[in-house]
Amino acid sequence: MDVAVKRLYLSIFFPGVFLLLIWMVFWVDTSLKLELFYHGLFPRKIAGLQGIIFAPLIHGGIKHLIANSLPLFALSGLLFYFYQNLAFRVIIVCYFFTGILVWIIGRPSYHVGASGIIYGLATFLFVSGIIRKHLGLMAISFLVAFQYGSMIWGIFPIEERVSWESHLSGLLTGLGLAAGYRNKGPKGNRFFWQGLGYEREEEAEPPLEEELPWNEYEIEGPVKNIPPDSPGISDKS
Repeated sequence: MDVAVKRLYLSIFFPGVFLLLIWMVFWVDTSLKLELFYHGLFPRKIAGLQGIIFAPLIHGGIKHLIANSLPLFALSGLLFYFYQNLAFRVIIVCYFFTGILVWIIGRPSYHVGASGIIYGLATFLFVSGIIRKHLGLMAISFLVAFQYGSMIWGIFPIEERVSWESHLSGLLTGLGLAAGYRNKGPKGNRFFWQGLGYEREEEAEPPLEEELPWNEYEIEGPVKNIPPDSPGISDKS
C-alpha cells in the first residue's frame, strides 16, 4: 500500500473507531436509561476516580455529543496523519492526564465529555507546528487556530454548566506534550530568512587554464593556422 494512502487510512480508522465507541456508549445509555452520568469524574472523591477512565466516553445529551464529535474526529485525524509515531502516546496522555488534573482542580460536580481531549489535541497541534518551524505543520496550526480559536474562551469560568476545568486541563496537557515531544516526530526546517547574511555559497574556483575550451572560441578575430599540438590560443589579426 502506498505510504500516503496508508497514513490517510490510519488517520480515518482509529479516530473513527474511537468516535463510534463514544456514540455506542451514548446510545446504550439513552436506550437503557442507565444514567452513566454518575460514572463521570467527581473531583477529590475516591469514587470519582473512575471518571478518569469513563468520563470522556459519557456525554450529557445529544447536543453535547454532536458538538464534540466533529472536532474530536478532525483533530485526532490530523494527529494520526502528521504524527503517526506519536499519535497513540499523545492520545493516551491527553485522555488520562487531563482527567487527573480535573480530579485535582475541578469543582465538586460530575464532569463528563471528551472536550478535555479536544483541547489537548488542538493545543498540541497548534504549538507543536509552531515550535518545529515546519511549514506544513504550521499551516495545520493556523487552520486549527482559525477553526477552533474561539475555544480559548472555554478555559474561563464563564458558563456554569460548562466544565472549564476540563478545557484548561486539556490545554495544559497539550502544552506539556508539545514541549516534551518537540524533538520527536516530523522535523522542521529553518525559515528562508534565517540564513540571510550568515551563509554564502562557496564560489567555484576558476578552472585551470589547460581545462578551458580555447579551441572552441576566438579571442579576437578569426583563428589562424592552429597546429594540432597547439593549446589553441589564436593569434591577433
